[in-house]
Amino acid sequence: MWDDVFPSFLIGLREGLEAGLIVSILVATLVRVDARSRLPQVWTGVLAAIALAMSFGAVLTFTAASLSATAQEAFGGTLSVIAVAFVTAMVFWMRRSARSLAGEIKEKATGALTMGAGALILTSFLAVGREGLETALFLWTTAQAAGESAGPLTGAALGLALSAVLCWSLYRRVLKINLTKFFTATGAVLIVIAAGVFGYGLRDLQEGGVLPGKTAYAVDLSGSIDAGSWYSTLVQGVFNLTPTMTGLQVVGYAAYLAVAMTLFVRGVRVTAPMPAPDREAPTRNSPPARRRPAWMVPLAVVTVPALLAGIAVAIGRPAPAGVQTVAVSEQECGKGFTAPKPGRQTFQMHNTGNKTSEVYLVDPATNSVYGEIEGLAPGTTRALVATVAGGTYAWRCVPTGGTGVTSKAVRVTGGGAAKAVVPVSEHDLSGPLARYRTYVEKGLATLVTQTRALTDDIKHDHLDRARTDWLTAHRTYASLGAAYGTFEAYDQKIDGRADGLPGGVRDKEFTGFHRIEYGLWHGEPSTSLTGPAQQLATDATGLRKVFPHQDFDPSDLPLRAHEILENTLQFELTGDTDEGSGTGLATADANLVGTRELLTVLRPLLTTRAPHLLPTLDTDIARLQKLLDAAHRGSSWTPVGQLDAATRARVDGATGQLLEDLSPVPDLLEIRKST
Repeated sequence: MWDDVFPSFLIGLREGLEAGLIVSILVATLVRVDARSRLPQVWTGVLAAIALAMSFGAVLTFTAASLSATAQEAFGGTLSVIAVAFVTAMVFWMRRSARSLAGEIKEKATGALTMGAGALILTSFLAVGREGLETALFLWTTAQAAGESAGPLTGAALGLALSAVLCWSLYRRVLKINLTKFFTATGAVLIVIAAGVFGYGLRDLQEGGVLPGKTAYAVDLSGSIDAGSWYSTLVQGVFNLTPTMTGLQVVGYAAYLAVAMTLFVRGVRVTAPMPAPDREAPTRNSPPARRRPAWMVPLAVVTVPALLAGIAVAIGRPAPAGVQTVAVSEQECGKGFTAPKPGRQTFQMHNTGNKTSEVYLVDPATNSVYGEIEGLAPGTTRALVATVAGGTYAWRCVPTGGTGVTSKAVRVTGGGAAKAVVPVSEHDLSGPLARYRTYVEKGLATLVTQTRALTDDIKHDHLDRARTDWLTAHRTYASLGAAYGTFEAYDQKIDGRADGLPGGVRDKEFTGFHRIEYGLWHGEPSTSLTGPAQQLATDATGLRKVFPHQDFDPSDLPLRAHEILENTLQFELTGDTDEGSGTGLATADANLVGTRELLTVLRPLLTTRAPHLLPTLDTDIARLQKLLDAAHRGSSWTPVGQLDAATRARVDGATGQLLEDLSPVPDLLEIRKST
C-alpha cells in the first residue's frame, strides 16, 4: 500500500496547491476591495468543482467495473494515456505560469467582480475544476496500476491537506515559497512518474488487445529480482517499473521520458521572468437581485453533478431489470431463462426443488462451463455472474444423488468471445493418474533399495557414507510428491517432524528421515541410529506394498501440483524441517522434480484448456531450477540459513511466482458434474 502513496501525494500536493493558490488569490482580492459578502460565491464555485471531480471519479470506477476483463484493460490503458497527457500539460503550464500566476488570477477576479455573482462562481469553479478532474483521473489510473485504492487515496489526502496548510500560510503571510523553484522541482519528478504511468497504460492496451506485442518481453529480470521485496515493490509503486516489461512498454517509457524531460529542462533555462500585474480591483455596487435561500445554489451545484454521474453510471452499467431469475430443480432446470444480451450478466439462481444442486451455465454442444454454483440448497437464491458472448447457452442442474437436467438452449449473437472452462471427468484424469502411479511405484522401489543401503552404512559405522546415502534416499522420497495425504499414515512415519511431539527430537514417536538426520549431524553413535534406520527401511517397504492398493482420488492430482511447492515454501525454504544437514534446498530441488512430473502427466489436459499457461509454467520452473542449481556444488548444498538476503529473496520470489501461476491448475482440472 505505502509504495503507492508517494505519486498520489505529489499529485495531490501540486494540484491542491495550484487550485488553492487560485482560491487564495480570489479570496485575498475580495478581502482587499472590501467585498467579503462575495466570498460565499467563491466557495460555491469551489464546492461545485469538488462535486464534479468526485462524480467524475465515481463514473470512472463504476462504469469500468461493469466491463469485461479485456475491456477494463483497454479502458484503463486509454485513461492512463489521457492522464499522462493532462499531467504533462499541467507540468509545462505551471512551469511557464508560476511567475505570473498571481497577476493573471487577480485580473480574472477583477473581471468577475464587474460581471456579477455568476461570473465569480464560474471563475472559481473553472479554476478548481480543472485540477479536480485531473486529480480524479490520475488517482483512478494510479489505483488501477496498484490494484488497490487505499494507498493512492491516502497519498492524495495527505497531499491535499498539506497544500491547504501551505495556501493558508501564504494567505496569512506567515510563509514564503519560491513557487517557480517548487513547481520546477516537482514537475521534474512528475515527469518521471508520468513516464511509468504511460508505460503501464501501454501495457494495459496490449492486455486489452488494442496494441500488439503483449508477450514480446524486452526485459525479464524476474529470475534475479524478487518482485515481492520491499525495494521492488517501492519501485513498482512509485515509478511503475516492473521486473518484466514488454518492448512497447520500454520504448514508450524511454521515449516519453527523453522527450518530455528534454523539453522541460530546456524550457526552465529559457523562460524569463514576467512582471505580474497587481491592479486594485474596482468596486461596484451590484444591482439588487431577487432574494433566494442561501442554501439553494450550493445544494444545486452538488446535486447536479451527482445526478449526472448517477445517470452516466446507470447508462454505462447493465440495467437491474436485465437480471434474470432462473429456476433450479430436478424437473424444471432453467425455467425463466431467455437469451441474454452479450456482456457481463448476473443471473439469480433459485432452487425450487427438494435437493441441493450443482448449477452450471454451459455450452450444451461442448459441455464448456461459463459459470457455476456449487451446493445451491433448496429454497435459496444465489447470484451467478458470467460473461456472455456469441454462442449457445443452456443451464445444467445436477441434484445431489440425482441425474443432471439440461435446459433448452438459447442462441446469443454478437459480443465477441467468452472465456469457458472445458470440464474434466474422472475418465479424463484416469490416464494421467495411472502414469503418475507408475512413476511413484518406481520411485518407491528405488527408495526401498536406498533405505536398505543407508541402514547398512549405519550398521557398519560408515557414518560419512551414511550422510551421503541419507540425502540420496531423502531426495528420492521428496520427489514422489508426498503432499495432500498421498501416503496417508506412512508419511508421518517416514518423513515426520519432531514439532508437536512431547519429547521433541528425543520422543519415541520421532522416526524416519528427520530422526536419522538429527543423529547423523549431531554426533550420535551408530548404535543409537541402527534401530531408526531399520525402522525407516521397514516403513519404506511397507509403503511400497500398500501403495498399489491405496485409494487415490483423481481430483487430488491437480491439487498436488500446487500443494507440493506450497509445502516447500512453508517448510524447506524457511529451514523449519532442517535437523542439522542444511539440505533444505536439496529437498526443495527434489520437490520441484515431483512438481515437474505432475505437470508432465497433466500436460495433455492443460494443453487443450490453457495452452498459454504451460509456457509460463515452464519459464517459472526453469527460473527456480537455475537458482537451486546455483546453491550447490556436487553433493554439497548451501544451507537455507546461510543464503544472503538477496539470494534467499530471489528463491522465495521465484517459488512464490511459480505457485501463483500454478494456482489456476486445480480449477482448470476440477472434476465437474456438468458432463
